[in-house]
Amino acid sequence: MKRDSHELIYVIAGKEESLVGRQCGELLDKLLEPSQRATALLDAEGDSVSASDVLDELRTAPFLTDKRVVLIRKADDFVSKNRPLLEKYFDQPCPTGRLVLTVNSWDSRTKLAKKLPNVGKLFSIAEPKRWELPQRLIQYARDAYDKRLSRDAAELLVELSGDELTRLYSEVDKLALFADTEKVITDKHIESLVGHNRLFNAFSVIDAMIAGQAGAAVERLRGMFADDKSAEYTVVGAFAFHFRRLFNAKAMLEKGHHRGDVEKKLRIWGNKDGFFAQLRGMSLKQIGACLQHLAETDYAIKTGRTKAPVAMEQFVLRITLK
Repeated sequence: MKRDSHELIYVIAGKEESLVGRQCGELLDKLLEPSQRATALLDAEGDSVSASDVLDELRTAPFLTDKRVVLIRKADDFVSKNRPLLEKYFDQPCPTGRLVLTVNSWDSRTKLAKKLPNVGKLFSIAEPKRWELPQRLIQYARDAYDKRLSRDAAELLVELSGDELTRLYSEVDKLALFADTEKVITDKHIESLVGHNRLFNAFSVIDAMIAGQAGAAVERLRGMFADDKSAEYTVVGAFAFHFRRLFNAKAMLEKGHHRGDVEKKLRIWGNKDGFFAQLRGMSLKQIGACLQHLAETDYAIKTGRTKAPVAMEQFVLRITLK
């Protein structure tokens, strides 16, 4: 007997909605033909259905197909509230029903988790590592829009937009429209559409920091958070991007490269004179220290030890007052 014949219940566990949604879609494609979904699929969120309705639906004889599928999305609370009923159903699931639950987490210590392998399958959706994100974006741009996203462009997008995959996919959606008929999404597209405001604002804050104007730097930083709802996730990346370019530019100049070489190699755009003025105001050691402090700030934010607005103000003051 095929293993699939025992899979009457599926749990898709993961916090990344886009990945959970993709796995859910693939599973539905496996279970039902598109033409069967009108009569054989109940698709609902956990807070909009009762356990009795779900179980009745699973036990109803299928029409024009060999199975009925009940998909309950965001089912964490649904599972918690209805554990006794679900435990009984897991003991004797209906052979013509397929129950699919999507949850943020699935505790392996519970009775439900221990019963699941006998009657179904768990899909554990792990969030991709940061180094995996560029390739995910390259694949998404190709599959969704038939556009090529260069590796450099994908890495720049992650740097400027953070490492939450759903947000990154949304940025690719906007870039695909922005690129219009062009088949390749480049770093120029990203700098124009995604990065311009973030980098301009970070540049302005750093300008005040180098000038020793702590009050102005903090005021401009607060403006970044007020004007951009996503700044909490992207602000560190915007500053790190700029300081890395400062570091590389300073290193090139100290090795004897001309300004024109630096501009071309590092693709310095916008306020070039302002960029090189900032370089004159900082040593290579100071820029390196800023990058180290930013890495520590990023870690503190991601581990929940602090909030981005507070951490970045501390960073700005720490650098400015030295």
